[in-house]
Amino acid sequence: MIPAPTGATRLYAIVGDPIAQVRSPAGVSAEFAARGHDGILVPVQVATADLSNFLSVAVRLKNLDGIVVTIPHKFACYQACTSATDRAHFLRTVNLMRRRSDGSWHGDMVDGLGFVGAARAKGIDPRGRRALLVGAGGAGSAIALALVEAGVSELAIHDSASERRDALIDRLNGLGKVPVRAGTIDPAGFDFVANATPAGMVDGDPLPVDVTRLTPAAYCGCVITKPEIPPFIAQARKLGCITATGTDMYLQHQSIMVDFLLGTDGGR
Repeated sequence: MIPAPTGATRLYAIVGDPIAQVRSPAGVSAEFAARGHDGILVPVQVATADLSNFLSVAVRLKNLDGIVVTIPHKFACYQACTSATDRAHFLRTVNLMRRRSDGSWHGDMVDGLGFVGAARAKGIDPRGRRALLVGAGGAGSAIALALVEAGVSELAIHDSASERRDALIDRLNGLGKVPVRAGTIDPAGFDFVANATPAGMVDGDPLPVDVTRLTPAAYCGCVITKPEIPPFIAQARKLGCITATGTDMYLQHQSIMVDFLLGTDGGR
């Protein structure tokens, strides 16, 4: 049970727009309690136009120790960080911000760790697989880096924002680890398919890939947490694919998030 907050409770905010779909508040707050930390994570809906005002207030709140960042603020919040982990600097995006001793923010991006962790929890090792990723935004960028570091044999990235896609491809190819190229919505020939877009959150959204081109041997993962079973995942399951949802991803990186927010992540 999550203890009732008091005047001494440390505050953490998860910020996004929309925000109703997030699963983190209850789980992170429960993890705080399990670790004996008097803290609570609360959802805050902030429009893009209001983010700078929110951050200017947040830095003044003396009992606000951290921020969890969701769509569409991950790139902008990176700019608000005084320091960040190497992967956050590489991606130029964050989904976590921790208060530094001087009151400024230290950032990290762990979406990729959660996504790859969810695949491995389903018995799927990305190493050696041909991967197609749809979405080169904050979460997509992190997943792309994690897949490269996990040793996929090839990574194709599709995003309607071609400039953003190409910039990510160039940075990843600069690592010299695996070939990364532009992809399409056609998953034929890929045995690891990842959706890192919001497609499926709203009724009537088009599917992120052409599911008629999927094979039952392909692993399909998705970042969406609401609905519980996104349409893409539902269609992939009908074909017999092994799948993971955004909730599976979240469960894998909840403890990583809490370690970072509490500063028990080894000082990264």
